[in-house]
Parts: sequence; structure tokens; C-alpha cells
Amino acid sequence: MKRHTLLYYMILLTTAATALTACVREEEMPDTTAGNFEALWKIMDEHYCFFPEKRRQLGVDWNEIYAKYKPRTERSLPPEQLFEVLGDMLGELRDGHVNMSSSFDLSRNWTWKEDFPTNLSDTLLRRYLGTDYRIASSMQYRILDDNIGYIRCASFDQNFGEGNIDEILYYLLPCNGLIIDVRSNGGGMMTSAEKLARRFTLEKRLVGYIRHKTGKGHEEFSEMYEQWLEATNRMTWSKSVVVLTNRGVYSAANEFVKYMRTLGATIVGDNTGGGAGMPFSSELPNGWSLRFSACPTYDTDKRCVEDGIAPDYNVALSDDDVARGRDTIIEFARDLINGL
Repeated sequence: MKRHTLLYYMILLTTAATALTACVREEEMPDTTAGNFEALWKIMDEHYCFFPEKRRQLGVDWNEIYAKYKPRTERSLPPEQLFEVLGDMLGELRDGHVNMSSSFDLSRNWTWKEDFPTNLSDTLLRRYLGTDYRIASSMQYRILDDNIGYIRCASFDQNFGEGNIDEILYYLLPCNGLIIDVRSNGGGMMTSAEKLARRFTLEKRLVGYIRHKTGKGHEEFSEMYEQWLEATNRMTWSKSVVVLTNRGVYSAANEFVKYMRTLGATIVGDNTGGGAGMPFSSELPNGWSLRFSACPTYDTDKRCVEDGIAPDYNVALSDDDVARGRDTIIEFARDLINGL
């Protein structure tokens, strides 16, 4: 196997329209209703990476999708109606990384989180953080009253500074264990997820695999290339770590959970939302931008994590605990660290 470090894959993984990572150039088609439909279908047909999974899991046949939607584009449509038709077609894939952006809307499919309980309460989070918590970059952190460190990482949109992480770990160093709460973290910068995960290993570690499309066929992929997480020469954490998850964990945050499980962290909460396809971008003849999954990633057992990662302990918020001001998932993690 060829070795590739994660630094090679400095790609933004997000759940909405953000800076796009790579561009697929296509032959020009006319800026008409039919032309935009044909361009969209063809771009996805030749470059989208999860057709085999979507056929197996959802019964999606992309040729049947073509036949289903083509009649709706055989007459000229105003932009809003065309956007709706094309957005509906993309929605058949139920992929949070597949979206289309115009000046007036963003087509998206968020069923990976919308169809499930949130297992997260902002009110409870405020109770656990209190008012005297610390903030470093976009991370909030404090020491809980049983001497367990707690980090709330709600997004990887910001590029954490190494100094930010140093300060957090130094402050939490006296703690008996650490809880990292990434519930409803929808992703962001892959480099931020990697930078944080590196603080939990003393050596270079294999954390997964990635493949690339090599042709236009739905099954044409490269071999699996290894993903390696480099060790850091800065401060690291060697005590117990519990990572809290829910269905809102997606994209770069899903990768973070994948790394942390490999590094020995315990995962508590619900399945993550997934989002294991590195996103690429293209553009339709009318200027609308298109983003889609193009490079699938896998865990160390070579299992695709597009549909999420199961926790070690499946724990949901209890209505009784919420009524008492207790976060069931945080309390379960505390008990694990305390050996209860």
C-alpha cells in the first residue's frame, strides 16, 4: 500500500455551501432547461462516488432517475421551478454532501440528522458550562465538579491554532479524564479535525483509507490508499477520553470520531450522521454551483463510514433527566471515567 498522510488531504468537509475543494470541468452544454438537466445528470453520473452504496441501500438507479426527471425538463422552466426539479433529483441520493447553490437558494438533503432525535439540549449545555467557562478559538471548556475535563467542540469551521489546543490541555491536565462533546458538529475544516485528533497519540497512526474515482463508471476506483495521522511534538493527552456523538455529527466531525475511535477513545451517544465522501465541485451552464461526494473514505477495517459510526455505548437523552436538569449522555460519560 502507498502511504499518504492526512496532511495530503487538506480538504474542507462541510454540510452546507462553503469553500469548495476541487473543481470538475465538463463539456459545455446550452444554458437551457434541458441543457442544465443534462449537465447535472452527467456530472453526477460520471463523478459521484456512492452510486453502488445508494443502489444497495436505497434502490437508487441513476438511469431510472434520468427517465423519471427528464420529462419534467422538456419544456422551458423559470429558474425557481428548474431549481426545484433539479434539487428533487439530487435529493434522491439522500447525501448531505450533495447540494446545489443558486443566488436564491441552497438545495440540500439533511435526512441524516432531521429524521432522528437531536439528543442535545442547549439549555442543559448552558447548565454544564455555567458562566465561567473558557473559550479558545471556537472551543468551550471547563473542569466539571468531579474533576473531569469537558470540551464542547460544536464546529470545525475555524482553523484552531496549536497554541489554543496547548492552552486547553494544559488547563485540563489535572483532570482524571476528558469528555469531548462533538454532538451536532456538522463538520468544517478537515485540518482542524486532524489537528485536534493528533493530540491523542504519541506515534504516527493508521486511521483509515481513501479511494479516488479513476473513470466515469460507477465502479471505477483506485486502490485504497492509507490515511495516516501524524504524531505531534506538542502537548498530548494520555488519560481517558470519551467522545459524545449524535446524528448531527457529520463530515469532518465524522472523520474526527473515526480517528478518535482508532486512538482508543470511547464513543458515547448515538450513531454519527456520516458524510464520508470528500466533496468536489462543478458548475452548471446557468452558473449554479454543484457539490457532491467524489472520494469515499473508510475506517481501519476498510468499512465505509458514509452512513455514520456506531457508538460504543448507545445512550439517548432521558426525558426524566432533562426535567431534572441532567444530560444523560454527559452523565454516562462521567460514570465511565469515574469507573462507576
